[in-house]
Amino acid sequence: MNSMAQKKAKVHSINGVEVYILAEPVREYETVNTAKNGVKILSGFTGGLINESISTKVSKFIKRLLEDAHESGVEFDAIMYTSGKTMTAIKFTDVSTPETKGIATIHRVDGVPFYVMSEPLNTDYRVADKLGKGIKWKSLVTGGLLNNSIEEDLLKFAKQVDGKYKRGKIDAVVYSNGKKAIAIKFE
Repeated sequence: MNSMAQKKAKVHSINGVEVYILAEPVREYETVNTAKNGVKILSGFTGGLINESISTKVSKFIKRLLEDAHESGVEFDAIMYTSGKTMTAIKFTDVSTPETKGIATIHRVDGVPFYVMSEPLNTDYRVADKLGKGIKWKSLVTGGLLNNSIEEDLLKFAKQVDGKYKRGKIDAVVYSNGKKAIAIKFE
């Protein structure tokens, strides 16, 4: 198995927008807008006991960026998230092909390869472990005033599999939606 193929992913789309979460598009692009994370009313109302999933956070960023695009007339093709509490809207500057449309090189979280809202191009893998969400102490301690970034949420999954990854029992983590993820092993 070519290890490079294991680092490529087909990203998901939300509302027709390609989503590159801790992943770099293989296509050329330019940045056209950014959006910052807003106040989480549900988290504050529940004292930090209930928090949004990563996919919900991404959906809200996309909604905010689409509203901005509608108001400003600046169109975009995809969104990118690399770290912190900011999402970037991008416009591709090249023509897509079947080999490049929605294809990304994934990043690692705490050393573990992550397919976030994307699927490995190599579909020959098995589920090696199911990962739970864990407690978000920052939100709980601050009564919901401060919440984790997407990266911090993913770090909780990475910590659950760190030893298994180092021992070669898993090859990556796949997060699609909700508050759970899976650890995979390529065949």
